[in-house]
Amino acid sequence: MKRSLPTKNNLAPYILLFVQPIFMATNTIVARGGVESVPPISLAFWRWFAVFIILFPFFYNEILKNKNDFKKEFFKLFFLGSMGCGICGAFPNLAGMTTTMANIGIIYTSSPVIIIFLLILFFNEKINLFRISGLLICIAGVFTIISKGSLDFLINLNFTTGDLWVLGAALGWALYSIYLLNWKSKFGLMARFTLIAMFGFISLSPFFILENIYFAKTNYNQTFLLWIIFAAISPSIIAFSLYTRLQKYVGASLAGFSLYLFAVYGSIFGIIIFEEPLLNFHYLGGLLVFAGVYLARKKI
Repeated sequence: MKRSLPTKNNLAPYILLFVQPIFMATNTIVARGGVESVPPISLAFWRWFAVFIILFPFFYNEILKNKNDFKKEFFKLFFLGSMGCGICGAFPNLAGMTTTMANIGIIYTSSPVIIIFLLILFFNEKINLFRISGLLICIAGVFTIISKGSLDFLINLNFTTGDLWVLGAALGWALYSIYLLNWKSKFGLMARFTLIAMFGFISLSPFFILENIYFAKTNYNQTFLLWIIFAAISPSIIAFSLYTRLQKYVGASLAGFSLYLFAVYGSIFGIIIFEEPLLNFHYLGGLLVFAGVYLARKKI
């Protein structure tokens, strides 16, 4: 698929590369605060249900007008919804039952690596030395933040079966990112996203039912409603629509680097909202990530 590559005089796509993860990182607010009031799978299910309910009235006519295309794109839309919303929504939460947040963070950063590997293997995309170097620097930055600057912390990490759930989520996000860009669609950006959200909550339905039966029932109150609305708007509607637009400008491999900025911004939200301490490793890790992303955007 052809994409509009930015010129030297058009910095908007690169500004978007740094801005989009701000909204995506608000998902850490939901993960830290929301799960105290709403069970994790239920939170993911109702989040995407709310996204669909909010957007559908605005794009109903376009979807109805292209109902024949909906039939043709059914399996593609279901795949994107299952990967980007379902697997990426449920698997990290399932992993949290048996593994640590540090393990989740480290393993999930493999997603941009998987994206680049799949693009080279199946789409014959050429990745230059700047992008590879930027990738390695970003990984070093994220590891610095997660490990709190301690090499012993990384050496003594214990891996569990829950880590396989995280690896599945990383693969799911990689597949979502690649095929979101490379599969052509007759639907506009937001109409397509509306349908992806629909298939997202549909794919989460089995996990949602099992959670409510065997683990934790959802308490439907005002707090629940506030968290669902916030989760639906900032880290979902705004973040995902900006990510789709970002991909069209810079491609899947560079857009994947937003995941590393996500880790930095998530730490910043933790400091501001949850009063976590700001330490030297935050500065070092953040500097490495920003330097890596800046290097990755350069061309030979």
